Amino acid sequence: MRRDFTSRDDLARYLAEQFPAAAERAAEISPIPGGARAAGETLAAIEPGRYAFSRNYLNGPVTKLSPYIRHGILNLAEVRRHAFAQVREAAHAAKFIVELAWRDYWQRLYRSWGEEIWRDREPAKTGFGAAAYSEELPSDVREARTGLACMDAFVRELITTGYLHNHARMWFAAYLVHWRRVRWQSGARFFLSHLLDGDPASNNLSWQWVASTFSHKPYFFNRENLEKYSGGVYCRTCPVRGRCDFEGSYEALADRLFRIEVPR
Repeated sequence: MRRDFTSRDDLARYLAEQFPAAAERAAEISPIPGGARAAGETLAAIEPGRYAFSRNYLNGPVTKLSPYIRHGILNLAEVRRHAFAQVREAAHAAKFIVELAWRDYWQRLYRSWGEEIWRDREPAKTGFGAAAYSEELPSDVREARTGLACMDAFVRELITTGYLHNHARMWFAAYLVHWRRVRWQSGARFFLSHLLDGDPASNNLSWQWVASTFSHKPYFFNRENLEKYSGGVYCRTCPVRGRCDFEGSYEALADRLFRIEVPR
């Protein structure tokens, strides 16, 4: 295969020729650079001390190391060593290290369970059986035309960049499973078809955590939560602000979404 290209557009054309099926599904080329140099620069820029306090905010100091870890350019041990070297006390990097540990945990489960990660590990704690959930990803979701500014923006970002902040992934997963009643497997496949860091272990088991087939309760959110951690960038321009699906207290939303009492 060719390795030298005159421009990024030249590279995109070549990839489309070599992988027509992939190009037909999504022609966009992610702006995230690959390679060891980019991985090293991204690792050098991490701020593990700040990470714990603002990682849930979409504009927080997330590391964006996951694509490089996923493809073996970086490994968890070297990321851990670098993180500890950036702080005065090991405890200041604790939350960041915990996230690395979760990734390692998901991988260990995957090695043990194999393709079983595509099956519900437990019954959902929503009061609904599997038959209540659709197997198909709705076309309005796939095409970013739900009318919800946040969800449509998440889909566009996923498709065009191959990346999505973890909090946005959770919000989207909760919307698809609990509001739209779509089986988590459909969402997991959708993510894996676009994410540069798409890893079956982290991806599927996180979807199962949201769906409550691998946790003791479903994960869901309300507009106040989304607006807080997104800085309101979606709600300010949303055509259904004030009457969207996410309006209300957690108690009111739980009553609408689930058939059983959900612990808070």
